[in-house]
Amino acid sequence: MKNFKKVELHCHVEGAAPPHLTLSQAEKYGVDHSTFIRDGAYVWEDFTSFIACYDHVASVFRTAEDYAALTEAYLLELAAANTIYSELFISPDHGEAVGMDPVDYIDGLAAGITAARDKTGIECRMIIIGERHLGPENVLRRAEWTAKLDHPLVTGFNMAGEERMNRVADYARAFDIVREAGYGITIHAGELCGAFSVADALDLVRPSRIGHGVRAIEDPDLVRRLADLGTVLEVCPGSNISLKVFPDFESHPLRAFVDAGVRVTLNSDDPPFFHTSLQREYDIASDIMGFSDEEIDRMTRTALEAAFVDEETRSRLLARL
Repeated sequence: MKNFKKVELHCHVEGAAPPHLTLSQAEKYGVDHSTFIRDGAYVWEDFTSFIACYDHVASVFRTAEDYAALTEAYLLELAAANTIYSELFISPDHGEAVGMDPVDYIDGLAAGITAARDKTGIECRMIIIGERHLGPENVLRRAEWTAKLDHPLVTGFNMAGEERMNRVADYARAFDIVREAGYGITIHAGELCGAFSVADALDLVRPSRIGHGVRAIEDPDLVRRLADLGTVLEVCPGSNISLKVFPDFESHPLRAFVDAGVRVTLNSDDPPFFHTSLQREYDIASDIMGFSDEEIDRMTRTALEAAFVDEETRSRLLARL
């Protein structure tokens, strides 16, 4: 699948940091990395320890320059795999946690995006994340901040983090605020929690896309509803297997969603944490899951159709397919 044009809609920027870069950053700031990097790999056991490891990794990126280097490194990796468009999930809360002004955080990311585009032509946009486990008030504060932000590369809003905490209803107002401000809406749902989480997202948030959403397979009526609505699932098979949402690729429901007419895309989520890459996700879909070249191309086209970009950029990207 190396020569296939690729698109990614679901990747967390700190979660894309290669371990060697994180190691170098930790040494730069004198941070003991023995608890979260071992033998060149990130150390975690379950979702809770994964979140803790992620926070450790994020903590060694502390300046706009650090984030520019991280973003450029990941986008150059994507471009080398023939990726033409990427959306990165970014969390100003991680910037604030190390004392960064959120605008500086975004400016650093934007500098990395611009550098990668100048070198390779890859387009990228940023999606602001509200961290669910920081509580409804924090996500509401982040939504209000986002609504006032005017940055050409920030085009969407999302909520990620510990899905088992609180209810979707607790966060609905935040999504209303960013929708009214004109941002694209996606939300993590149906990963750690069951089909009800996806149904709640559809009822209360009304997103055009859902991050993961794979547990919807537990409710055939909900699968039909997703197909009827045209809601796009940002599916991350490698992540799902690593986090034991499903035991193996053979039991993953991606094929069942496609057969049911649900619109899906391929993504890597937090690639080095899950020993994957966008290239590998395309290879898994082809070699293990048995999707045809035409079906995989359709997923890529779906990703561009669902991307949070202006119509002129979308048309230009679609033409590149």
